[in-house]
Amino acid sequence: MFNCLAQTCSAALLAFALFVSSTTPGAAEGIKPTASGIIAVKSAHGVEETVDRLKKDIAAKGITFFQEIDQQALAAKAGIALGPSTLLIFGNPPLGTQFIAANPQAGLDWPVRMLVYRDAAGAVWIAYSDFDWIPKRHGITTRDAQFHMASEVAASIAASAQKR
Repeated sequence: MFNCLAQTCSAALLAFALFVSSTTPGAAEGIKPTASGIIAVKSAHGVEETVDRLKKDIAAKGITFFQEIDQQALAAKAGIALGPSTLLIFGNPPLGTQFIAANPQAGLDWPVRMLVYRDAAGAVWIAYSDFDWIPKRHGITTRDAQFHMASEVAASIAASAQKR
């Protein structure tokens, strides 16, 4: 009974997330990952505003927000100079745990992490793992729809800081 309820809730959350991400114009357009599976998109805002916009979009989608890590502050405590760099950790457990159930090592890539940083030229970037790369890394062949969903949702979240 519990498994049936959990699967139903998971399906409803997936459908909602897909609907929300599909209604965000240009969410996944023009995104090109690096050979190492990293997607980086330029923000139209400073680091703090970008982080705020991402967190608001995550909350609006009903996604669980786990943690915000100020990497610049951590570096300063260690006596290391580092430009602004904030790591956001979030996810949808009914979706993400499906990847871990397929291969426990996928837990290295879940929950989702988005890095907001400012480069040496002053541009602010949002970087995250490409969800088409993750199943290849972990040999997962049974969760294509779920990885596609995660790709669309991540692109939609990143897009929330790409426009003015």
